[in-house]
Amino acid sequence: MAHETGARRPRRVLLLAALAAVVLVAGGALVVNRLVSDDGPQRRPGAVAATATATPSTAAEPSPTAPPGAGITGPLNLLLVGVDTRVSVPGWEPHSDAVLVLHVPAGLDRAYLFSLPRDLLVDIPAFPTAGYRGGKTKLTHAMSYGSRVPGKPKEHRVAQGYELLRSTVSGYTGLRFDAGAVITFNGFDKLVDTLGGVDIYVDERVVSLHRRPDGKHRDPAPSGGGYVGPQMVYEKGQRHLNGWQALDYARQRYIAGGDYARQRHQQQLIRALTAKILDENLARQPDRVQQVVDALGDTLIYAGGPRIVDFAYALGGLSVDRFTPVALPGSGVGKGSAYRGEELKPVGRQFLTALKAGDAEKFLAAHPELRVKN
Repeated sequence: MAHETGARRPRRVLLLAALAAVVLVAGGALVVNRLVSDDGPQRRPGAVAATATATPSTAAEPSPTAPPGAGITGPLNLLLVGVDTRVSVPGWEPHSDAVLVLHVPAGLDRAYLFSLPRDLLVDIPAFPTAGYRGGKTKLTHAMSYGSRVPGKPKEHRVAQGYELLRSTVSGYTGLRFDAGAVITFNGFDKLVDTLGGVDIYVDERVVSLHRRPDGKHRDPAPSGGGYVGPQMVYEKGQRHLNGWQALDYARQRYIAGGDYARQRHQQQLIRALTAKILDENLARQPDRVQQVVDALGDTLIYAGGPRIVDFAYALGGLSVDRFTPVALPGSGVGKGSAYRGEELKPVGRQFLTALKAGDAEKFLAAHPELRVKN
């Protein structure tokens, strides 16, 4: 049952980095096989490349005796991506099931987290590496189109897809990203379980499309297009969720509020995970952070400039009450009954403008309804 607390397993080290690159990165989750830099070259797992797109004010040169992350001053923008790889399906193209942006202003004393709808209509730029010519379509397709390997229709590279997704989100928001992370569903399960689970307030009754009450996946419907069998149900109220439950709860979008409710649930989950890490001061323990990075191995893609250890330490002093999830409202786009995708409402676009100008807190004071309730 989702509400059973049980005996929490010891909080082993294994989480940190996935969160550090995910105090900022957590929620979406997706598995890949290599670390990459923002300018493209692939690297062996464990290596972190410098980025060609880092914000100039991100870091100063630290002294040899300075602690990890001492040169990171902000502002910082991090792209957090959760991908549905469905590795068991031959030729399946990875889709970005969750796209989140974490913005940390100069001073590193606040953080703002917001989601972009997976069906957001955006201009995806041409990407010759994958043979994509560019076009206006749903954001989730950027990962898919970017992952393609010309001449090899059954081969897909998630790290390559991230590159096109990053360029697309940067073009839409006007933000330049200092780093990003991608974890798979399996990696996210491991992240939550190694923390001993997560406590979260379920704000509406959610019936799972994908899982049975025992955690096993539901069977595909014989006629196709859906699933059959018993369904896991998350009742409203304070709950303690394990790895698969947390991921399953945050994935559901066929609920009241649709994809916008799902974005809210993902943000609440990330905040709960972040609170756990910050409360235990794990992000300020560099050796443990590196252990987590090494343990996650090929289940995590980290793309960017400063090391995960440096990011973790630099942000370790952030208090959870200054970690603000933000909901950007939107609406469907189409003609008649023909659905094309989603678009942000003016207040959502205005928030992005205020964020770039360093006026996010002032804007949220004028629009408190955008703050996600925890």
